[in-house]
Amino acid sequence: MENELRAVLFDLDGVVFDTEPQYSVFWGAVCREFRPDYPGLENVMKGQTLVQIFDGYFHGMAAEQREIVRRLDAYEGQMSYDYVPGFLTFIRALRKQGVMTAVVTSSNQAKMAAVYRAHPDFPKMFDAVLTSEDFEESKPSPDCFLKAAARLGATSEECMVCEDSFNGLKAGRAARMAVLGLSTTNSADSISPLCDRVVPDFTNVSVDDCRHLLNI
Repeated sequence: MENELRAVLFDLDGVVFDTEPQYSVFWGAVCREFRPDYPGLENVMKGQTLVQIFDGYFHGMAAEQREIVRRLDAYEGQMSYDYVPGFLTFIRALRKQGVMTAVVTSSNQAKMAAVYRAHPDFPKMFDAVLTSEDFEESKPSPDCFLKAAARLGATSEECMVCEDSFNGLKAGRAARMAVLGLSTTNSADSISPLCDRVVPDFTNVSVDDCRHLLNI
């Protein structure tokens, strides 16, 4: 008996929005200023939460952390939130066929307020939006995806995760959900071991494709 596709869970940056190049600019400047001893650090910490970044690379730098948070809040408030190609068509097709959708992001509510200002209709696309305030554990823990599934009343076997970061992909795997990887942040070859399928964007992704991934 095949599993029914009941929900698709989307990460935000690099999945719904093509924001990763903007974050690379921000973190590149921050790392050159505060961690000049670690060239290329902005590439190493891609896909990590702010807590993970601070714990791993800015530990004991309380003043610097406060300044980075201040700058990041200001930066996210003026970022461009352009959709990943094909996303709007894909999510409309999901909803037309009765598949539930949710955002599952490590971003906080302040960041989401900036998203809603840029796209007032954004919340209407989803049955739930879960942010960092909703989770006790960050990706790669499956906690966030399991909580999203529970909120939607779906089982892991009925959900597909759309992710771009290594930690997010690992979280989807750990949640025992089908995983669609987007090569918007990391190369297709590097993320393929963590995915059921890798795509550059949503241009050629159909609802039937998702149903197939759920049952391979």
